[in-house]
Amino acid sequence: MQIVLCSLMGYLIGNINPAYILSRLKGFDIRERGSGNAGASNVTMVMGKKAGVFTAVFDIFKAFAASFIAAELFPQVKCAKIMSGVSCIIGHIFPVFMKFHGGKGLACLGGVVLSFNPTIFCALLFAELILALTVDYICIVAPSGAVIFTLVYALFTGDPYGTIMLAVVSVIILFKHIENFKRIQNGTEAHISFLWKKNDEINRLNKH
Repeated sequence: MQIVLCSLMGYLIGNINPAYILSRLKGFDIRERGSGNAGASNVTMVMGKKAGVFTAVFDIFKAFAASFIAAELFPQVKCAKIMSGVSCIIGHIFPVFMKFHGGKGLACLGGVVLSFNPTIFCALLFAELILALTVDYICIVAPSGAVIFTLVYALFTGDPYGTIMLAVVSVIILFKHIENFKRIQNGTEAHISFLWKKNDEINRLNKH
């Protein structure tokens, strides 16, 4: 029962989607604009940098909170922290309250890494920022980060159950980014530099 409650708690926390909430407050559905993704990158493209940063920070915090609270409430459950964190990522990607159409899990993955080890979070964040800026595509970050963290977790803990859960969610994250990879191949995927330039244009228009 504790395993079920731990997973359910993480999943429900994952359903709290700031991208969707912000867009509804503005009178539209973020999933009907831009890339159609209810996450920070699409919010940045559609609503601007401040909204994008808020969304990313919120999603990181919710996954961190889900992991931390689970470890406190269910100390007898092995890998409760990872279990709830992974459930939060799944709840973010497939939220029942949004007809299973949410985000792609990047920021939530960051929250899980942060709850596991802040030093590893900073190191992985730095490495992924360098990678993203080098290739100029944000969609590379989530799949590569998920795979790297799964390997790091396995190496540091030797925990087969947590590793399997992370491996499963890595596959889900990779699957959610297939369309991005297809757009890269076709030359239609938005570059990081384009997103920031576009937001400068959005902000300029909003002032007039």
